[in-house]
Amino acid sequence: LTTDPDGEHAASESSSQEPELYSPASPGPQREPISTYFEEKVPIPEDDLTKLFSFRKLWAFTGPGFLMSIAYLDPGNIESDLQSGARAGFKLLWVLLGATIIGLLLQRLAARLGVVTGMHLAEVCNRHYPTVPRIILWLMVELAIIGSDMQEVIGSAIALNLLSVGRIPLWAGVLITIIDTFVFLFLDKYGLRKLEAFFGFLITIMALSFGYEYVRVAPNQGEVLKGMFVPYCSGCGPTQLEQAVGVVGAVIMPHNIYLHSALVKSRDINRENKKEVKEANKYYFIESSIALFVSFLINVFVVAVFAEAFYGRTNMEVSLQCNETGSAHSELFPANNETLEVDIYKGGVVLGCFFGPAALYIWAIGILAAGQSSTMTGTYSGQFVMEGFLNLRWSRFARVLLTRSIAIFPTLLVAVFQDVQHLTGMNDFLNVLQSMQLPFALIPILTFTSLTSLMNDFANGLVWKIGGGLVILVVCAINMYFVVVYVTALNSIVLYVFSALLSIAYLSFVSYLVWRCLIALGVSRLDFRGSVQYPPAVLMDEQPEFDS
Repeated sequence: LTTDPDGEHAASESSSQEPELYSPASPGPQREPISTYFEEKVPIPEDDLTKLFSFRKLWAFTGPGFLMSIAYLDPGNIESDLQSGARAGFKLLWVLLGATIIGLLLQRLAARLGVVTGMHLAEVCNRHYPTVPRIILWLMVELAIIGSDMQEVIGSAIALNLLSVGRIPLWAGVLITIIDTFVFLFLDKYGLRKLEAFFGFLITIMALSFGYEYVRVAPNQGEVLKGMFVPYCSGCGPTQLEQAVGVVGAVIMPHNIYLHSALVKSRDINRENKKEVKEANKYYFIESSIALFVSFLINVFVVAVFAEAFYGRTNMEVSLQCNETGSAHSELFPANNETLEVDIYKGGVVLGCFFGPAALYIWAIGILAAGQSSTMTGTYSGQFVMEGFLNLRWSRFARVLLTRSIAIFPTLLVAVFQDVQHLTGMNDFLNVLQSMQLPFALIPILTFTSLTSLMNDFANGLVWKIGGGLVILVVCAINMYFVVVYVTALNSIVLYVFSALLSIAYLSFVSYLVWRCLIALGVSRLDFRGSVQYPPAVLMDEQPEFDS
């Protein structure tokens, strides 16, 4: 075997004449399709396969990447962006750019898995991991989805609170968000493309809302470009370092890997035709690149606005300005000379104090679009994960109700007992929770996309195996640092002991996943008893278990 420039395995002399049809890695009768999102499949125009590029085909493949990119624009990301600007100015824009590029490479692996195998990541995990690790993996991913969902629902509730000038309390905003999410989720009954167009509309609202703030504040364009392309952070301290780690953790989210691998199944691709599969991989990568470029620009808008207007400001300055403009929220900022601390709620307030009420309301509209769209995609993630790991055969309504309920109750508890003005601590905890779950998406995706028995000619080549492994190692290390910083700040012996015990169990399971991943990458000597098997996955109603 040789490795082509794209990092795929290519057969040598015997395959110089590439056959039109090939045997996919997952033969066998396919089970009945699950109704979530896939009651129809978008047809692909039958252009000449030898054409290098077709806008008609790109348009047909456009949709899944933009739904995936919404996770890069959820309220948790927006809060990380504004804190990055307020705490470090323009100095961490290059971190945001690097994290987005890494995210694109990881999403490429997720899309290829779905296209080549016809299964999403949760289904593949269900077929290849033994029972106990599979259940643990499912629980960990569910925790990540719950954490993300809580941020998204509460973000929408905060937006409604700002738009209603406090008349809609947090708990009521949560209930409204949950109800309208149920309504919007059934839009795909009217056609998959209509649903994708609705998500595109929400992304457009975000771009216009945060773009308005960018134009209104008018950041220094030279500083924006310098911060984006010059990796520096002069004068930075622990606060800025923690913020940089938080940026990476907010951008790369575990449930999004599972989501993207499922969304690409919505196109009508003949998996027995190697050229069609290769073409689908190409167009999905182009579409994902465009989608993440758009999301990156929106994130830059937010960072630059708060870097230009609020970097280095004190609570006293903001309090005086809010008092002068007659803001009803001036009590949020104590009259001291401490550096301004903002979240998505206070961020809207300070924009209103400095740039007028329109800036506050337009900000809230952008946050509402971000929260609503990410809540919907989060619900899809929950359904895909639960269906894939548990092999559920429930009705559509029952599945939506169950996956919504898992996140609804903890979110309602937070909304009832927490004040809308004091949610930053909870947001930090949820970011830590999601950071801890990251290995449970990144390690499996590298494992399965490296298996020739599963991916056939589209398995990762040597470059992608080594590069992917290093990227995942760096991302996980960065996020673990974020967790350690958070835990050490708790100042409680009991919590330290509990965290230590939890860490032992956590690292043991991560080590198990790494062990299986290394065997899949070709380090066969680690398979001491020859007990780890990775046979081709079979899409059948009765799934075999492969115990190690």
